[in-house]
Amino acid sequence: MKLLFLGTSAGRPTAARNVTSAALIFPEEHNRFWLIDAGEGTQQQLLRARLKLGKLTRILITHMHGDHLYGLPGILSSRTYYEGAGKLELFGPPGLRGYVESVLQYSGAHLNYELDIREIEADGQTFDDGRHRIEAGELIHRIRCFGYRIQERPRQGPLNLAYLAQLGVPPGPMYGMLKRGEDIALPDGTVVRSRDAVGPAADGRIVAILGDTVKCERAVQLAKDADLLVHEATFGIGLEEKAALYGHSTFLQAAETAALAGARRLVVSHISARYSDEDVAALIAHSQAVFPHIEAASDFKEIIV
Repeated sequence: MKLLFLGTSAGRPTAARNVTSAALIFPEEHNRFWLIDAGEGTQQQLLRARLKLGKLTRILITHMHGDHLYGLPGILSSRTYYEGAGKLELFGPPGLRGYVESVLQYSGAHLNYELDIREIEADGQTFDDGRHRIEAGELIHRIRCFGYRIQERPRQGPLNLAYLAQLGVPPGPMYGMLKRGEDIALPDGTVVRSRDAVGPAADGRIVAILGDTVKCERAVQLAKDADLLVHEATFGIGLEEKAALYGHSTFLQAAETAALAGARRLVVSHISARYSDEDVAALIAHSQAVFPHIEAASDFKEIIV
Protein backbone atom coordinates (compact mmCIF):
# COMPACT_ATOMS: atom_id res chain seq x y z
CA MET A 1 0.00 0.00 0.00
CA LYS A 2 1.31 3.47 -0.80
CA LEU A 3 0.04 7.03 -0.65
CA LEU A 4 0.90 9.46 -3.43
CA PHE A 5 0.27 13.15 -2.83
CA LEU A 6 -1.24 14.90 -5.86
CA GLY A 7 -1.92 18.28 -4.26
CA THR A 8 -0.66 19.74 -0.98
CA SER A 9 -1.53 23.44 -1.01
CA ALA A 10 -4.16 25.16 1.14
CA GLY A 11 -6.95 27.13 -0.50
CA ARG A 12 -5.36 27.86 -3.86
CA PRO A 13 -2.65 26.33 -6.02
CA THR A 14 0.90 27.65 -6.25
CA ALA A 15 3.58 27.08 -8.86
CA ALA A 16 4.90 24.17 -6.78
CA ARG A 17 1.77 22.83 -5.11
CA ASN A 18 -1.67 21.96 -6.47
CA VAL A 19 -4.74 21.97 -4.21
CA THR A 20 -5.68 18.97 -2.12
CA SER A 21 -5.76 15.41 -3.39
CA ALA A 22 -3.99 12.13 -2.66
CA ALA A 23 -4.08 8.67 -4.20
CA LEU A 24 -4.04 5.55 -2.05
CA ILE A 25 -2.56 2.87 -4.32
CA PHE A 26 -2.73 -0.91 -3.91
CA PRO A 27 0.16 -2.38 -5.99
CA GLU A 28 -0.79 -5.91 -4.95
CA GLU A 29 -4.19 -5.38 -6.61
CA HIS A 30 -2.84 -4.42 -10.05
CA ASN A 31 -2.36 -0.78 -8.98
CA ARG A 32 -6.02 -0.22 -8.20
CA PHE A 33 -6.32 3.10 -6.34
CA TRP A 34 -8.60 5.40 -4.40
CA LEU A 35 -8.64 9.19 -4.36
CA ILE A 36 -8.99 11.21 -1.19
CA ASP A 37 -10.31 14.61 -2.25
CA ALA A 38 -10.10 16.02 -5.75
CA GLY A 39 -9.24 19.71 -5.88
CA GLU A 40 -9.12 21.57 -9.17
CA GLY A 41 -6.38 20.23 -11.43
CA THR A 42 -6.29 16.76 -9.89
CA GLN A 43 -6.90 15.15 -13.28
CA GLN A 44 -3.73 16.76 -14.66
CA GLN A 45 -1.80 15.55 -11.61
CA LEU A 46 -3.06 12.02 -12.25
CA LEU A 47 -1.73 12.22 -15.79
CA ARG A 48 1.67 13.34 -14.55
CA ALA A 49 1.69 10.49 -12.04
CA ARG A 50 0.66 8.04 -14.78
CA LEU A 51 -2.33 6.83 -12.82
CA LYS A 52 -5.12 5.66 -15.10
CA LEU A 53 -8.71 6.50 -14.26
CA GLY A 54 -9.68 2.97 -15.27
CA LYS A 55 -7.91 1.80 -12.08
CA LEU A 56 -9.79 4.27 -9.87
CA THR A 57 -12.45 2.46 -7.82
CA ARG A 58 -13.29 4.76 -4.89
CA ILE A 59 -13.23 8.48 -4.07
CA LEU A 60 -13.47 9.83 -0.52
CA ILE A 61 -14.37 13.52 -0.24
CA THR A 62 -13.72 15.18 3.11
CA HIS A 63 -15.85 18.31 2.63
CA MET A 64 -17.46 20.57 0.07
CA HIS A 65 -14.90 23.38 -0.11
CA GLY A 66 -13.71 23.94 -3.67
CA ASP A 67 -10.04 23.25 -3.06
CA HIS A 68 -11.05 19.69 -2.15
CA LEU A 69 -13.81 19.18 -4.71
CA TYR A 70 -13.67 21.25 -7.91
CA GLY A 71 -11.66 18.64 -9.81
CA LEU A 72 -14.30 15.95 -9.28
CA PRO A 73 -16.63 16.60 -12.28
CA GLY A 74 -13.80 16.36 -14.80
CA ILE A 75 -12.55 13.11 -13.29
CA LEU A 76 -16.01 11.55 -13.37
CA SER A 77 -16.52 12.60 -17.00
CA SER A 78 -13.08 11.51 -18.24
CA ARG A 79 -13.39 8.09 -16.61
CA THR A 80 -16.08 7.33 -19.20
CA TYR A 81 -13.35 7.02 -21.85
CA TYR A 82 -11.78 4.02 -20.10
CA GLU A 83 -13.56 0.88 -21.27
CA GLY A 84 -14.22 -1.66 -18.58
CA ALA A 85 -13.54 0.81 -15.76
CA GLY A 86 -16.47 -0.61 -13.81
CA LYS A 87 -18.31 0.70 -10.79
CA LEU A 88 -17.03 3.77 -8.95
CA GLU A 89 -17.89 4.45 -5.31
CA LEU A 90 -18.05 8.07 -4.15
CA PHE A 91 -18.20 8.87 -0.43
CA GLY A 92 -18.63 12.29 1.13
CA PRO A 93 -20.71 14.69 3.21
CA PRO A 94 -24.36 15.59 2.70
CA GLY A 95 -24.75 17.74 -0.41
CA LEU A 96 -22.31 15.71 -2.47
CA ARG A 97 -25.05 13.90 -4.37
CA GLY A 98 -26.82 17.14 -5.27
CA TYR A 99 -23.56 18.72 -6.40
CA VAL A 100 -22.58 15.82 -8.66
CA GLU A 101 -26.04 15.28 -10.12
CA SER A 102 -26.43 19.00 -10.88
CA VAL A 103 -23.07 19.21 -12.65
CA LEU A 104 -23.81 16.13 -14.72
CA GLN A 105 -27.31 17.32 -15.60
CA TYR A 106 -26.46 20.89 -16.61
CA SER A 107 -23.30 19.93 -18.48
CA GLY A 108 -25.08 17.16 -20.37
CA ALA A 109 -22.44 14.64 -19.28
CA HIS A 110 -23.17 10.94 -19.58
CA LEU A 111 -21.37 8.28 -17.57
CA ASN A 112 -21.09 4.80 -19.03
CA TYR A 113 -20.34 3.20 -15.67
CA GLU A 114 -22.21 2.82 -12.38
CA LEU A 115 -21.62 5.69 -9.95
CA ASP A 116 -22.54 4.76 -6.39
CA ILE A 117 -22.80 7.95 -4.29
CA ARG A 118 -22.89 7.44 -0.53
CA GLU A 119 -23.42 10.47 1.65
CA ILE A 120 -22.15 10.22 5.21
CA GLU A 121 -25.11 10.58 7.51
CA ALA A 122 -23.47 10.49 10.93
CA ASP A 123 -20.18 10.69 12.77
CA GLY A 124 -18.67 7.23 13.11
CA GLN A 125 -20.39 5.77 10.05
CA THR A 126 -18.43 2.82 8.67
CA PHE A 127 -18.12 1.06 5.34
CA ASP A 128 -16.59 -2.38 4.83
CA ASP A 129 -15.62 -4.02 1.54
CA GLY A 130 -14.22 -7.20 3.07
CA ARG A 131 -10.63 -6.00 2.71
CA HIS A 132 -10.83 -2.59 4.38
CA ARG A 133 -12.97 -0.94 7.01
CA ILE A 134 -13.48 2.80 6.52
CA GLU A 135 -14.61 4.94 9.43
CA ALA A 136 -15.76 8.51 8.77
CA GLY A 137 -15.28 10.86 11.71
CA GLU A 138 -16.70 14.38 11.90
CA LEU A 139 -14.06 17.05 12.50
CA ILE A 140 -14.33 20.74 13.38
CA HIS A 141 -14.17 23.12 10.43
CA ARG A 142 -16.18 26.02 9.00
CA ILE A 143 -18.49 23.59 7.21
CA ARG A 144 -19.24 19.95 7.84
CA CYS A 145 -16.02 18.03 7.32
CA PHE A 146 -14.88 14.44 7.81
CA GLY A 147 -11.68 12.52 8.28
CA TYR A 148 -11.26 8.90 7.24
CA ARG A 149 -9.68 6.02 9.13
CA ILE A 150 -8.86 3.23 6.67
CA GLN A 151 -8.07 -0.06 8.40
CA GLU A 152 -6.93 -3.12 6.51
CA ARG A 153 -8.16 -6.54 7.58
CA PRO A 154 -5.47 -8.74 9.20
CA ARG A 155 -3.07 -10.00 6.55
CA GLN A 156 -2.28 -13.66 6.07
CA GLY A 157 1.03 -14.79 7.49
CA PRO A 158 3.96 -15.73 5.22
CA LEU A 159 4.75 -19.25 4.12
CA ASN A 160 7.70 -20.87 5.88
CA LEU A 161 9.61 -21.62 2.69
CA ALA A 162 12.55 -23.27 4.44
CA TYR A 163 10.20 -25.67 6.24
CA LEU A 164 8.38 -26.55 3.01
CA ALA A 165 11.66 -27.12 1.15
CA GLN A 166 12.82 -29.43 3.93
CA LEU A 167 9.65 -31.51 3.55
CA GLY A 168 9.99 -31.52 -0.23
CA VAL A 169 6.82 -29.55 -0.99
CA PRO A 170 7.21 -28.27 -4.57
CA PRO A 171 6.31 -24.62 -5.33
CA GLY A 172 2.96 -24.36 -7.06
CA PRO A 173 -0.67 -25.14 -6.27
CA MET A 174 0.14 -26.77 -2.94
CA TYR A 175 1.55 -23.47 -1.69
CA GLY A 176 -1.77 -21.83 -2.50
CA MET A 177 -3.72 -24.54 -0.68
CA LEU A 178 -1.63 -24.07 2.44
CA LYS A 179 -2.08 -20.29 2.28
CA ARG A 180 -5.86 -20.84 2.13
CA GLY A 181 -5.71 -22.87 5.34
CA GLU A 182 -5.93 -26.30 3.72
CA ASP A 183 -3.77 -29.23 4.79
CA ILE A 184 -2.04 -31.19 2.02
CA ALA A 185 -0.73 -34.74 1.57
CA LEU A 186 2.54 -35.47 -0.21
CA PRO A 187 2.99 -38.52 -2.49
CA ASP A 188 4.82 -40.38 0.32
CA GLY A 189 1.82 -39.90 2.62
CA THR A 190 3.30 -37.07 4.68
CA VAL A 191 0.59 -34.64 5.82
CA VAL A 192 1.62 -30.99 5.89
CA ARG A 193 -0.63 -28.89 8.06
CA SER A 194 -1.36 -25.32 7.08
CA ARG A 195 -0.94 -24.12 10.66
CA ASP A 196 2.65 -25.42 10.64
CA ALA A 197 3.53 -24.00 7.22
CA VAL A 198 2.01 -20.53 7.49
CA GLY A 199 3.22 -17.89 9.93
CA PRO A 200 0.93 -15.90 12.22
CA ALA A 201 -1.33 -13.30 10.66
CA ALA A 202 -0.05 -9.74 10.57
CA ASP A 203 -2.09 -6.79 11.78
CA GLY A 204 -3.70 -4.81 9.00
CA ARG A 205 -2.24 -1.41 8.24
CA ILE A 206 -4.06 1.74 9.36
CA VAL A 207 -4.06 5.02 7.43
CA ALA A 208 -5.84 8.09 8.80
CA ILE A 209 -6.39 10.96 6.37
CA LEU A 210 -8.08 13.99 7.84
CA GLY A 211 -9.89 16.83 6.16
CA ASP A 212 -9.54 20.45 7.32
CA THR A 213 -9.86 20.71 11.07
CA VAL A 214 -8.91 22.49 14.24
CA LYS A 215 -7.12 20.41 16.85
CA CYS A 216 -9.81 18.15 18.32
CA GLU A 217 -10.36 14.86 20.13
CA ARG A 218 -12.07 13.25 17.14
CA ALA A 219 -8.89 13.64 15.10
CA VAL A 220 -6.96 11.81 17.84
CA GLN A 221 -9.49 8.96 17.81
CA LEU A 222 -9.32 8.54 14.04
CA ALA A 223 -5.52 8.47 14.16
CA LYS A 224 -5.14 6.08 17.11
CA ASP A 225 -2.20 3.71 16.48
CA ALA A 226 -2.18 4.64 12.79
CA ASP A 227 0.76 3.55 10.67
CA LEU A 228 0.32 6.81 8.78
CA LEU A 229 -1.53 10.00 9.72
CA VAL A 230 -2.07 12.76 7.18
CA HIS A 231 -3.02 15.97 8.98
CA GLU A 232 -3.47 19.48 7.67
CA ALA A 233 -1.01 22.19 8.77
CA THR A 234 -2.27 25.38 7.21
CA PHE A 235 -0.64 27.75 9.69
CA GLY A 236 2.75 28.12 11.30
CA ILE A 237 3.58 27.91 14.98
CA GLY A 238 2.26 30.82 17.04
CA LEU A 239 -0.83 31.36 14.86
CA GLU A 240 -3.12 29.10 16.87
CA GLU A 241 -5.82 31.75 17.33
CA LYS A 242 -5.92 32.54 13.63
CA ALA A 243 -5.98 28.84 12.79
CA ALA A 244 -8.96 28.30 15.07
CA LEU A 245 -10.76 31.31 13.57
CA TYR A 246 -10.56 29.77 10.09
CA GLY A 247 -11.11 26.17 11.18
CA HIS A 248 -7.54 25.00 10.65
CA SER A 249 -4.47 23.72 12.53
CA THR A 250 -0.82 24.63 12.92
CA PHE A 251 2.20 22.39 12.35
CA LEU A 252 2.65 22.04 16.09
CA GLN A 253 -0.99 21.11 16.67
CA ALA A 254 -0.74 18.39 14.02
CA ALA A 255 2.32 17.03 15.84
CA GLU A 256 0.45 17.10 19.15
CA THR A 257 -2.44 15.15 17.62
CA ALA A 258 -0.07 12.49 16.27
CA ALA A 259 1.65 12.16 19.65
CA LEU A 260 -1.66 11.83 21.52
CA ALA A 261 -2.88 9.22 19.03
CA GLY A 262 0.26 7.12 19.18
CA ALA A 263 0.64 7.30 15.40
CA ARG A 264 3.82 5.91 13.89
CA ARG A 265 4.30 8.48 11.15
CA LEU A 266 2.86 11.94 10.46
CA VAL A 267 2.81 13.75 7.13
CA VAL A 268 1.44 17.30 7.17
CA SER A 269 -0.24 18.75 4.12
CA HIS A 270 -2.64 21.59 3.13
CA ILE A 271 0.20 24.08 3.62
CA SER A 272 -0.45 27.78 3.14
CA ALA A 273 1.10 29.49 0.13
CA ARG A 274 2.67 32.02 2.51
CA TYR A 275 5.35 29.49 3.51
CA SER A 276 8.46 28.85 1.43
CA ASP A 277 10.24 25.51 1.42
CA GLU A 278 12.72 26.96 3.91
CA ASP A 279 9.86 28.06 6.18
CA VAL A 280 8.31 24.60 6.02
CA ALA A 281 11.62 22.92 6.87
CA ALA A 282 12.00 25.17 9.92
CA LEU A 283 8.44 24.47 11.09
CA ILE A 284 9.01 20.73 10.73
CA ALA A 285 12.25 20.92 12.71
CA HIS A 286 10.54 22.84 15.52
CA SER A 287 7.61 20.36 15.63
CA GLN A 288 9.91 17.34 15.90
CA ALA A 289 10.38 18.14 19.58
CA VAL A 290 6.73 17.09 20.02
CA PHE A 291 6.58 14.31 17.43
CA PRO A 292 9.89 13.19 15.91
CA HIS A 293 8.40 11.31 12.96
CA ILE A 294 6.85 14.32 11.26
CA GLU A 295 7.52 15.34 7.66
CA ALA A 296 5.96 17.68 5.13
CA ALA A 297 4.07 16.52 2.07
CA SER A 298 4.92 17.79 -1.39
CA ASP A 299 3.27 17.14 -4.73
CA PHE A 300 4.15 13.67 -6.02
CA LYS A 301 5.75 12.60 -2.76
CA GLU A 302 5.19 8.88 -2.25
CA ILE A 303 4.78 7.25 1.15
CA ILE A 304 5.07 3.47 1.51
CA VAL A 305 2.79 2.19 4.27
